[in-house]
Amino acid sequence: MSIRIVIADDQAMIRAGLRMILEAEPGMDVVGEAADGREAVAVARRTRPDIVLMDISMPRLDGLSATRELLDAPSPPKVITLTTFDSDENLYAALQAGTSGFLLKVSPPEQLLDAIRVVHAGDALLDPAVTSRVIASFAGRRDPTPSPRLAELTPRELEVLRLLARGITNAEIAKELFVGEATVKTHVARVLMKLDLRDRAQAVVFAYESGVVRPGAA
Repeated sequence: MSIRIVIADDQAMIRAGLRMILEAEPGMDVVGEAADGREAVAVARRTRPDIVLMDISMPRLDGLSATRELLDAPSPPKVITLTTFDSDENLYAALQAGTSGFLLKVSPPEQLLDAIRVVHAGDALLDPAVTSRVIASFAGRRDPTPSPRLAELTPRELEVLRLLARGITNAEIAKELFVGEATVKTHVARVLMKLDLRDRAQAVVFAYESGVVRPGAA
């Protein structure tokens, strides 16, 4: 079954380039395009894609607002934020909006395809370099507010949350904790369930804003 994708970017050449890459890949199907955020929401609601590739800076409705609208609706698609990495603040806002990951517009085609597969599989695409830069720049400007939900975590689950905040993979967490990947997946699932979080991207935001980790600590 093909992964259904909508491309939202105000530059026609960017959309055409992304479409060409995606349509050449077996198992991926571009079901719609949008030149602004308002159109992105409308196209996504009509075509019901699995993934939306969402630019941040678009007319009528920016990508952040469009992401919030999509993710507030029932059975939303996953959103991958497209960025030129010009603004850390926008990237942090994208995390808060619920994006499942970041993708640089200059990324090679194989990275784009891998990103789509990773997010479609239910994981979050958080490059540690991007994550640490974004969080360190902006989470530190906010006073952490400890959440009572943290009391529901076991010590090991709290440790897993701290590692998630670094943006590392399950395999890397398993190596850090000297356990198997299956065990890590179980811990991650329990952390997300107990904290009522959608995915790893939300876990990163929660970890910093609740004071579980501090900018620069990782």
